[in-house]
Amino acid sequence: MIWNLEKYLDNTAVSDEYGRAMTYAELAAEGDRIAAVCGGRCLVFSLCQNTIGAVAGYVSFLNAEIVPVLLNAHLERGLLDGLLSSYQPKYLWVPETQSAEFPDMETAYASYGYVLLKTGYEKEYPLHPDLGLLLTTSGSTGSPKFVRQSYANILANAQSIVQYLELDETERPITTLPMNYTYGLSIINSHLLVGATLLVTDKGLMQKEFWQFFKEQRATSFGGVPYTYEMLARLRFFRMDLPSLRTMTQAGGKLIPELHKKFAEYAQANGKKFVVMYGQCEATARMGYLPADKAAEKCGSMGIAIPGGRFRLVDVKGCEVSEPHVTGELVYEGPNVTLGYAECGEDLIKGDERCGVLETGDMAQFDEDGYYYIVGRKKRFLKIYGNRVNLDEIDRMVKGHFEGADFASAGVDDHMYLFVTDENIADDVKTFVVSKTGLNAAAFKTVVVNEIPKNDAGKTLYKELAKYYGKQ
Repeated sequence: MIWNLEKYLDNTAVSDEYGRAMTYAELAAEGDRIAAVCGGRCLVFSLCQNTIGAVAGYVSFLNAEIVPVLLNAHLERGLLDGLLSSYQPKYLWVPETQSAEFPDMETAYASYGYVLLKTGYEKEYPLHPDLGLLLTTSGSTGSPKFVRQSYANILANAQSIVQYLELDETERPITTLPMNYTYGLSIINSHLLVGATLLVTDKGLMQKEFWQFFKEQRATSFGGVPYTYEMLARLRFFRMDLPSLRTMTQAGGKLIPELHKKFAEYAQANGKKFVVMYGQCEATARMGYLPADKAAEKCGSMGIAIPGGRFRLVDVKGCEVSEPHVTGELVYEGPNVTLGYAECGEDLIKGDERCGVLETGDMAQFDEDGYYYIVGRKKRFLKIYGNRVNLDEIDRMVKGHFEGADFASAGVDDHMYLFVTDENIADDVKTFVVSKTGLNAAAFKTVVVNEIPKNDAGKTLYKELAKYYGKQ
């Protein structure tokens, strides 16, 4: 059992924009009912929305040791069918509005706008006793590759987040990220641990209803990926009157230093906390955080290891980096490092394949005070005429120089593509990148697109840009 719901019986656990709410006592009772219907440990596909029903189902499954696979409710049906075929879950937990899409499945239970459907699959894959949850790292692509998270992983990471963010039952976080995304889910996991109230909404930052709900319910915190903060800057967030707001957290990629500085200074000037964090689904969620009181001083840093975790850097020869400002691959160790991956139903019986150690694939440095800075991805590099170019650094430089620009760089060796959504700056972007890299302009091509493709969590889908390669 992850959460001791009985500890906070009268507290409101979840509240939505339509005036509906659920106490911890009601959440516990709902869990008992769902567990009774499921009849024991099994696999369930949960099609997620940021709603009370989706959260209630997730909490109920985990506390009853029923293993949920969290997917976006809007996942394309063909992709979903492929996953169902690969894993053959015993049940689906779906929004009531989507239940008619599964006419061959029997309704076993319905509550809070969600329906539990019995799939009827004959095959039931054995589940490892430590397996608690399956999450995808690929957004809405329908990849059969899932991260296998254990109960110990989930609890350790939630407890660590509670500790370094100093969470308590007075917190009222509002959802800004999908719950099937590891960062969004970590907010749910950690806040339910302390008896806080989750404010759930499917509305986005660009909708006035989101901000109405925020103010009416006196939200105390929100989380966002870099794209979230780019949008907030465009929304003139710094002029908003949000007296209930205490904390802003950021993860899901490195924020450009200029925006990091703006939000850190805003927080400092207005008595709020801005906490930059670092994580991956393979480490349950969080691995590092930058304490709020260091947000301005260590601008651009993702911080230090979370309580219970440890970072180290390894150079190309496999030796541990001991000097500051030397680049190496970031390696993390901690109890939240997940079991490994699953790519088919047969993999669900596998145990711990990582043994608490995760090679992150991120290249980093640390400074004299032991604060870490991500400088790029191990695989996000191109060779341009023999010169190694960090694409993540190109993205950050362009976004920092052209304020408000939506931009992405990608390509193949000797051919870098610069994707912009604003035709007016296309030539200037190319000139800027050429000047910064000092490389021949012939290696760079600017492509104007309607939008930069992003997944549910606002992360750029670089693979979708590949179709432009070689086009004139």
